[in-house]
Amino acid sequence: MYSARDHVENEQWLADIDAAGDRLDLGSAARSRAVDLFLSTVPEEERSKSASLAAALYVGALIEGDRRSQGDVAEAVGVSRLSVQQKWKDLIEEAGLRKPSW
Repeated sequence: MYSARDHVENEQWLADIDAAGDRLDLGSAARSRAVDLFLSTVPEEERSKSASLAAALYVGALIEGDRRSQGDVAEAVGVSRLSVQQKWKDLIEEAGLRKPSW
């Protein structure tokens, strides 16, 4: 779980989630889930935050039924598709959610 302090300390990253959500035309439930996921698992290293943000957006959209491709999410955030691909499954497990069974 995260605190209000985490929200304040990551304010710019949360603005980036919102901006990428706009580019992806994501609904509010997917964005809210992405924020929760990001703040619950935010890495300490600055260089890892963009990939974590992208994975949080991808998973948030996936869980809320507002699915977008890994490539589209990566482009909206400005990371490689591989970054999303490498992080999203771990993020789902860390959050205690079940992977989709496509």
